[in-house]
Amino acid sequence: MNDPHEHHYESMKHEEQGIPVVNDVQKMDSSHQDHSAHAMHNATPSQTNAHAGHTDHSGHEDMFRKRFWVSLLLSIPVLLYTPMLQMWFGFMMPEFVGSQWVMPLFAVIVFIYGGVPFIQMAMPEIRNRQPGMMLLISLAISVSFIYSLAALVFNLGEGFFWELVTLIDIMLLGHWIEMRSVRQASGALNALAKLMPDTAEHIMPDGSIHTMPVSSLKLNDLVLVRPGASIPADGVVADGESDVNEAMITGESLPVKKIVGAKVIAGSINQDGSLRVSVSAVGEQTALAGIMRLVRDAQQSKSNTQILADKAAGWLFYLAIGIAALTAILWTIAIGFDLFTLERVVTVLVIACPHALGLAVPLVVAISTTSAAQNGILIRNRLSLEAAREINVIIFDKTGTLTKGEQGVVSIKSKDVDENHALALTAAVEADSEHIIARAIRQAAKDKNLHLPVVSDFEAIKGRGIYAKHNGKELWVGGPRLLEMLNLKPDNEILYFASLAGQKGQSVIYLIVDGKIVAAFALADVIRPESYEAIKKLNEMNIQVAMLTGDSKEVAKAVADELGIKLYFAEVLPEHKDQKVIELQKQGKKVAMVGDGVNDAPALTRADVGIAIGSGTDVAVESAGIILVKSNPLDVVKIFKLSRASYNKMIQNLIWASGYNIIALPLAAGVLASAGILLSPAVGAVLMSISTIVVAINAQLLRRMNLN
Repeated sequence: MNDPHEHHYESMKHEEQGIPVVNDVQKMDSSHQDHSAHAMHNATPSQTNAHAGHTDHSGHEDMFRKRFWVSLLLSIPVLLYTPMLQMWFGFMMPEFVGSQWVMPLFAVIVFIYGGVPFIQMAMPEIRNRQPGMMLLISLAISVSFIYSLAALVFNLGEGFFWELVTLIDIMLLGHWIEMRSVRQASGALNALAKLMPDTAEHIMPDGSIHTMPVSSLKLNDLVLVRPGASIPADGVVADGESDVNEAMITGESLPVKKIVGAKVIAGSINQDGSLRVSVSAVGEQTALAGIMRLVRDAQQSKSNTQILADKAAGWLFYLAIGIAALTAILWTIAIGFDLFTLERVVTVLVIACPHALGLAVPLVVAISTTSAAQNGILIRNRLSLEAAREINVIIFDKTGTLTKGEQGVVSIKSKDVDENHALALTAAVEADSEHIIARAIRQAAKDKNLHLPVVSDFEAIKGRGIYAKHNGKELWVGGPRLLEMLNLKPDNEILYFASLAGQKGQSVIYLIVDGKIVAAFALADVIRPESYEAIKKLNEMNIQVAMLTGDSKEVAKAVADELGIKLYFAEVLPEHKDQKVIELQKQGKKVAMVGDGVNDAPALTRADVGIAIGSGTDVAVESAGIILVKSNPLDVVKIFKLSRASYNKMIQNLIWASGYNIIALPLAAGVLASAGILLSPAVGAVLMSISTIVVAINAQLLRRMNLN
């Protein structure tokens, strides 16, 4: 079968159908092109092209939401004035002149307002000769509507008005939830476009600076990038020196030092210095535009996953039509075509009305997404949650996912001085610096609740470190270049410590007191404490764990060994990350990807299931079907547990909902009439309600599941 989304969208285009469409449906296509004003107004050519292929389905979502609430409100009088429900629950509604028309009048309004869109959405299924949920719903509501009106006019007995309105309400609610997921699924390219600044400061040949749109930049233009500003285009540093945060583009946790001749990437963030950049790539040629193309291609290559309920509805449609036709033929042969035969045929078609089937999947989805949210997991795409049960390989991006994405002190080696005292001295010297390493040193001292001594006579030694004094002693803090300047060499113990740290890709900072190296600090991207337990539990669930990073092989191996990960990919460029996903998929693996950066977006989209760390960039969140709000890798384990449990509930509910019809339809047709067993429309309605209640209770049991 085709993707039900295709049915929904095709059928909502009134110009293709040639039939009257109620007001809200007529307005939907005009709202379809509502893109982000920010992204479209300031987009580069590549960004504009990216947006052109992604429409906003907010019109569909608004329509279903509005129709659900209005129809639900209009359904209340129908339910209250239904004699059968009054008998079941033991209440009576007041009677007044015309009160007998309350139930049919409101039911007709609900049918026209809330039911007609489903009939329109059944048109593509008819044209494609692929019946599904839309056609089955349309058949049920149309037959119950027509028969109920006929029963009212010709006094044929009680109609099916309350079944009609409740079915419409349930289906409107389910499709409202579905359209919300569809709308959210197209936001990745908007988030990518927002990384680009709106304007650039163009340096003219005479030295004057003019602000101009980024889209107007040309090759070899010279632009000024101030501290804290985004770099507007790929280029080469022509003048200046600064650190640039490229984490959102490359995944590199440390800011990268940029000097004259160094390449810079559009969308990365300049830090503390001013840069003059000569533009080397614009528009489609920039690295960011390339990532956007990968995201777009990955989205378009996504295979359509059919909803189980839609498949079951297709089978049920043929079953209902077949039994109804057989019922009409056999009873006409036996007793002729009369009111009894007509009642048998209508009862068959109305009992096929998929109340329980309509609830089977949406109710499980609603409960599972609520349960997920309570456990720090946001489900953006329900198909991602369903697919998670089949995953046998999960790829974690290292930086910001398994690690915190920030530098921290991982080990200390001191000589002739207490480690804590050495750390406190170093933090005191670094007290006024905003460098990422200085922040890491201060945080380590803070974590140990160390009291920082008073130091004075600060002096920054450009490119080498910091000088200060404490109790008359001279202090220096810096890296290997500081040792070169001071012509100092570490002793064997500290040299060995630094050598081991270097093999792991860690940075080493030294504390020097009166010309003697007294301590060394190894700094690295800190592994999240939860990562250890997450990897262990995933292995226990027979899910292979892999790690992906743009960092060096030494850094990757150190982290992988620490966490017990056997498969890892190092030095992977942003544009190649999704290729690693494809490689595993070609081996027949079902792959999940967990990441947080822009460079993860194509891989997140390409994977069978994309999982974003919530603290990551907007584009990672927009590219993923599942989001970890708490940035806790352990929540990944919860996803797989919840996926498997919710899938089991869906199957159980579908079996019950379809099984009810398999039993009830023959009885409605009268196969046991000779034995005195004849299913009347009223009894059929009772069984239908019981089936719905059983499905609802079974779905509610999912709330009791412990995901920890």
